[in-house]
Amino acid sequence: MSEMLDVVIVGGGLVGGLTALLLAQDGVQATVLDAAPVLDQDKTLAVMNPRVLALSQATIHLLKSVNVWDDLARQMPYSGMQVWNKNGYGEINFGHASEQQPSSDQALGSMVEPSVLNVAIQQKMLQELKDYRTQVKVIRIEQIPQGWSIQLADGTTLKTKLLIGADGANSFVREQAYIDIDVLDYKQAAISCAIRTTQANQYVARQIFLPTGPLAFLPMASLKTQENGYWQSIVWTLPDDYADEYSALSDQDFMRLLTQESLQMLGEVVEVRSRAQFPLQARAAQRYVKSGLALIGDAAHVIHPLAGQGVNIGCLDAAVLCDVLLHDLKRGVWAHEQTLLRYEHLRKGQNDAMMHSMSAIGWLESSELFPLVWARNFGLKQVEHFVGLKDRFMQQANGLSTLKMTRYTC
Repeated sequence: MSEMLDVVIVGGGLVGGLTALLLAQDGVQATVLDAAPVLDQDKTLAVMNPRVLALSQATIHLLKSVNVWDDLARQMPYSGMQVWNKNGYGEINFGHASEQQPSSDQALGSMVEPSVLNVAIQQKMLQELKDYRTQVKVIRIEQIPQGWSIQLADGTTLKTKLLIGADGANSFVREQAYIDIDVLDYKQAAISCAIRTTQANQYVARQIFLPTGPLAFLPMASLKTQENGYWQSIVWTLPDDYADEYSALSDQDFMRLLTQESLQMLGEVVEVRSRAQFPLQARAAQRYVKSGLALIGDAAHVIHPLAGQGVNIGCLDAAVLCDVLLHDLKRGVWAHEQTLLRYEHLRKGQNDAMMHSMSAIGWLESSELFPLVWARNFGLKQVEHFVGLKDRFMQQANGLSTLKMTRYTC
């Protein structure tokens, strides 16, 4: 008979790893099952990842609280954001441009490559967790009277009072738990790559809404210190047919097109690396919890990359789930059904609202109907000129208001 474990987390990425480290801080050791191998740090960090994650102040605070933030090999803080429509007259500016790299206190957030985060999170788990398993394949999960049984490809069977699914958009945990998802196919794809421009980004994240969809220029750290400020990660959202066409272009033609479509907002694009294309779908689990089971991160929700909030709401899931679990643990209760339902209540409505609002903004910004164009331009001007509205947007984006309800408040 295998031992009944307190908690097993399937998925050792940012959200799953953060959850395990937050629990470990309060004496709860999770067993983490990670499909990935132990990363070769030197090889991983020697390659510039074409994508970056826009980490909010709340996510940065959580990473600092588990002593991961200072271990990041590189990251790029940004002090300003600019959003505007190519065919409109309004724009929104948050924060400010900067000639010098802003400190963490001055920054709105920071751009970090997923590979850099994965290395730091994994190393911290190897140091802090007693049972962190890599290159693990889970082949069967089933509910048992006391919790959940997890069968691994090597023949091992684990039993746990609490199973946490942090295994991504195509979650095996969600599937095995028979939790259905709602899917919204945008009929769009995103092209992502790293580019170098002739003008410095001044630590500002920029997004221009084109008739075909939003194009984001996100500051990213360079492998060469002297080139810092000139590299950006782009996320270009396009209808499927446009994405296929643009992906097939040569590097020279793609750079020329990108320079033109971006209205040369940072001059010419003179270098491009690691172009990739991925389909865009929104996904929402119909439930986040079952008895003895919880879904977090992309296993529970996937939203449009429009505002770069996907990873941040996943980290907030981790914080809220750990908070309610540890709160009840002090009363001698672990993973009670009402505890898990409280987590679902606190997170699902907020995440669903974020998903639908991102979908609505994307639709509104791509519409060329005159009443909607007028409303869009008017709305941008109103937000730009009313400090209270801008502050409300920022409070929603930085995630700190959610953390205030937990033990992880700043």
